[in-house]
Amino acid sequence: MNTLEKLEILADAAKYDASCASSGARKRDSRGGKGVGSAGGVGICHSYAPDGRCISLLKVLLTNVCLYDCHYCINRRSSNVRRARFTPEEVVELTLSFYKRNYIEGLFLSSGIVRSADYTMEQVLRVARLLREEHDFRGYIHLKTIPEASPELIAEAGRYADRLSINVELPRQETLKELAPEKNVARTRNAMGTIRGRIDEAKSIRREKSRSRKKYGVFATGQSTQMIVGMDGSTDAHFLHRAGDLYGNFKLRRVYYSAFSPIPEPSVVLPLKSPPLVREHRLYQADWLLRFYGFEVGELTTAKEPNLDLDLDPKLSWALRNRATFPVDVNRASLEMLYRIPGLGVRNAQRIVRVRRHHALRLQDLIKMRVNVKKCMPFMICADHQPARLEWSSERLRAHFAPPPEQMELSFEGVIQTKAPKVPEVKVKQAQHEAGAEALSGEF
Repeated sequence: MNTLEKLEILADAAKYDASCASSGARKRDSRGGKGVGSAGGVGICHSYAPDGRCISLLKVLLTNVCLYDCHYCINRRSSNVRRARFTPEEVVELTLSFYKRNYIEGLFLSSGIVRSADYTMEQVLRVARLLREEHDFRGYIHLKTIPEASPELIAEAGRYADRLSINVELPRQETLKELAPEKNVARTRNAMGTIRGRIDEAKSIRREKSRSRKKYGVFATGQSTQMIVGMDGSTDAHFLHRAGDLYGNFKLRRVYYSAFSPIPEPSVVLPLKSPPLVREHRLYQADWLLRFYGFEVGELTTAKEPNLDLDLDPKLSWALRNRATFPVDVNRASLEMLYRIPGLGVRNAQRIVRVRRHHALRLQDLIKMRVNVKKCMPFMICADHQPARLEWSSERLRAHFAPPPEQMELSFEGVIQTKAPKVPEVKVKQAQHEAGAEALSGEF
């Protein structure tokens, strides 16, 4: 099997992993005339550099051969798919060749488990080591680590990679045991703890400006994970509680939510259909509220409603459940309270706090800031606006902000249609001939 055929198989096998963003990675470049690549160059797709620019990554598996039999994975041991395997040298050659042709700005590398977790991790590490040490590659590298691998190998991976990630897959151990018998949430947490400890250690070294560290001794700048939505009976509350646990204890850069997508020749324990994509979108919105807006998981979901509202965004849904908190005076409220007004983002809330020191804010001032005034008006007070509580009840607001009803498509499949019996063509022509004769004779 040649390299191109391997690339087709292993690049396609890697498409199910969503956790490949590079935001927060430290900047490396070769503008000084030394080395190859850049983590901050302008690219054409897939990920984002520390300064927010989009960059492209070579996203590939080292191999899709795997000892594990995870029911949801297309590369599981029992799956009937074409198998391929790169050598570390082939991945290095592909990465450098693609970079020099301006196809990519970095590498996202994962792998199936071959022989053992430690052996596979050593092969992944060899790719990163060759790129960094032998070819002086300064582009972005994201390595998918294996929680079952030894802590020493995971720690060494952080010396060469800009980002490490370990997929949690599911928020609950009981369903993970059923769908992925070889995986364990506790082992994943331990591996994340190892990475977190090394990141903190590297940060303290940078603060002290120690000269004792090696050339690539600075550890990766962060870690991320991914959870699959709609594959089991886990509610949105389960996903958000797990995300809150990971953000709080391990300071993850991102938790990615990937809607379950049916795979070819699926296991019988998997659902036949994907969940609504809007559910994935709502989880990302709720995740953003947890990270940047000061919300708690218990505020976004309740025991009676463990799933997020698919019709309304989580902040608006929370505001409608807590109407007694509103309206909020934008000229007096704290910054934390401004964050909770639907339609008002973090930047605009901070701008409001700065501007109101000089004068009272009016609607026109908010419009100039490009605030979503239509969404904010029922929930805020300013110098020339005060909503009437009775006119904006929760029921009316929900009807106002909910998406309009969609026209349902009627299906006529299975409807029995009666057809007139088909008259033989000979009889039709005979009737036409007789009718013409009658017309000529005047008897018609």
